Amino acid sequence: MSTAAANALLDLSSIKDTVQLNCHIADASAAGNYTLCVYLLKMREFYRWESGYDFGDNIPREEVGNWLREREELWESLQEQEFAKITIHGKHYDPFDAEAINHNLLPERLVYSAGLGRNTHAHFFLGVLEKHHQHHDFNIMVVADEYARDLTAPPAMSQGNTIYIRREAFRRMLWEQYEQWLWNKPDNAMARALRYYPFESHLENALDQMTSNELDSAVLHEIGEVNAGQVLGKEWESLLLDVAHSRLEYQLRAIRDHYADCLSTLPELIDQGNDASLHFYIGNLSNLRKDLFPSLVKAYNKWHESNKLSYMRDIAKHGTEHWEKLCQSVLAIANEKPDNMRDRIAELIENNKL
Repeated sequence: MSTAAANALLDLSSIKDTVQLNCHIADASAAGNYTLCVYLLKMREFYRWESGYDFGDNIPREEVGNWLREREELWESLQEQEFAKITIHGKHYDPFDAEAINHNLLPERLVYSAGLGRNTHAHFFLGVLEKHHQHHDFNIMVVADEYARDLTAPPAMSQGNTIYIRREAFRRMLWEQYEQWLWNKPDNAMARALRYYPFESHLENALDQMTSNELDSAVLHEIGEVNAGQVLGKEWESLLLDVAHSRLEYQLRAIRDHYADCLSTLPELIDQGNDASLHFYIGNLSNLRKDLFPSLVKAYNKWHESNKLSYMRDIAKHGTEHWEKLCQSVLAIANEKPDNMRDRIAELIENNKL
């Protein structure tokens, strides 16, 4: 049977509509968490995706404005609605049962994912499987074109030992980074990363090349996340739920991200001599992560000035030990369950910057 015929039997159109509905329901509660500037930027790019505009195209403001009002009205109508079940071959699946849903979709080269991200907000997507391979003990799924997505559209995520990498979402994320850099064109780590690609002469080619390179870095980060999770256990995830929607949640995610990257991302990029990705890694760090790990930025600057990767290698090794120890100390406080748990953990993190 052809793929087209099989997809017809799957009622792909109905599946796409249901997944997109769940994306809208998730967005109805999550969209308000962005600052106005970031929100408008993400909404414009969401419209670009829905309408099929290329990255170099100018989008008419009135067109976006009308769509924005309609989308916000839709979200308002969905505020109290529960996520819809996914129906495949007449059987109904819980929308978070990605394993069972993918059991039906993967033979047709379709990929579905569902999970909880920052602030415990739900994320869903449905796309076309580009390639599926093993990396050590990890099951890597790279997704190409997407049929359904939410506003945030995280470009990489892991569930168990399965890592989902979304090429289209990653490409859009890089486009957003490039656009933000264009505002002032600072001579910084992001500028150095962008110079490896022909952005000024061939925008689409530059995005393609950078996406292919940075997808590998995303896999390395997700591997680090899984490895860190195996060390920290379920208690860490429970703690994140306990402090959801707070500054402490962002601090906890930041120190775990540092732990994951010192375990996997940075050592691999250094061993590969992947200078472009190392520049992008530093250029893409949030202010919070830089504040917690100032010695990483110092090591980066020393590498940039001297071309000696030993500075980066040493800080990655030191960081692995430091961030694991800090995460374990955080868990020790959480296990005590003191009344002032949040304050004690926040103070511990602030006093243990590296």
